Amino acid sequence: MNYINKLDSKKRTLYFFGVSQKLALKNLLLAKKKNHYLFILSPPFCGSTLLTEIISTSKNVSCNNNIGLREGQHLPGAKEILFNDDRWDPKKEIDWKRVKKIWHKYWDRSKDILLEKSPPNICRAQNIDKIFVGSKYICLVRNPYAQIQSNIRRYNTDIMIATNKYISYLKFQKSNIEKLNEVLVLSYEALADNPIKAKKEITTFIPSLSDINTDLQFNAHNMHKKKKMAIKNLNKENISALSKDQIQIINSLLSKEKELINYFNYSLL
Repeated sequence: MNYINKLDSKKRTLYFFGVSQKLALKNLLLAKKKNHYLFILSPPFCGSTLLTEIISTSKNVSCNNNIGLREGQHLPGAKEILFNDDRWDPKKEIDWKRVKKIWHKYWDRSKDILLEKSPPNICRAQNIDKIFVGSKYICLVRNPYAQIQSNIRRYNTDIMIATNKYISYLKFQKSNIEKLNEVLVLSYEALADNPIKAKKEITTFIPSLSDINTDLQFNAHNMHKKKKMAIKNLNKENISALSKDQIQIINSLLSKEKELINYFNYSLL
């Protein structure tokens, strides 16, 4: 699918149109009477693309977007609603019934599990839950220093802004964990350091994912920009790229949120 990722906007739209047309007939004939929705709730740079690839190895799963970052917010129709400058505003009003209708065009509804993972979903998951009734959620988190450094490296984000964003992400996730009914909490570190154990946790949470395969090389974007790569914990490399001054700045902000950081079993350097 790499050649698809390089297409311009117009050609990409045509590609997705072709996908939706092929699925229309299949869904008409073979769609299950009831599907199960699975949302990966994850801040940016926490392994959600990798986890999406892993879960998509199951024959029982359909992801609504199988290219690029694999996010439903980038699909035609949904993009105009979801992928705007205010996408991280938790008060943003979204017509989720309309979004659901759009996503249904890109899901293969002959599959049991319909998968979605757009990062801004974490700040409005409780609204999503009202429309996608009975959904299950995997909440991902990652070491603060590694996530913050990834943000700085990728977008040249100011370190204080990147740190405050991280804090906001954890607050959203804490709320999701405490208020949503069907939640599995999984850290990037647990997934990368012990994929076998992570798989067991996932399949206990959703037994029909028992056929997922973690023993592969994946296309998920990473700091080495390799086309494919086995599961690997990149935290050490990320954190080592931070200077002492940067760590001090991060600590000055995280120290005000120690209870929140401890909630996710992280600590200050």
